[in-house]
Amino acid sequence: MANKAAFNVEKYKTFYECDEHWELRRMFMERHKDRFDEDELVCLAQVFTNVEFLGCRYPQETMTLIAELSKEVAAEYRQSRENKLKRTFVAASDAAAARYAKK
Repeated sequence: MANKAAFNVEKYKTFYECDEHWELRRMFMERHKDRFDEDELVCLAQVFTNVEFLGCRYPQETMTLIAELSKEVAAEYRQSRENKLKRTFVAASDAAAARYAKK
């Protein structure tokens, strides 16, 4: 338990992780690295990004903990995204129908 904050968060960035996802996960770990053991924090940070970006769901106790820990980090991230271009997903059948309707 001693020296929890001594680990280097940067070593957890994966080569396939986009900068936006890494930045959010890194912020989460930096904010809480003095409260949790390294292994536990790395897992919690991954759960947080899975919930935020992928819409994953976990047991209620886990979801409650993640919501509490991520409140400030998620709010900052969501606020930064407000003025960004938003993606809209459309079913292929709807896109095809819209294309032919224009002709």
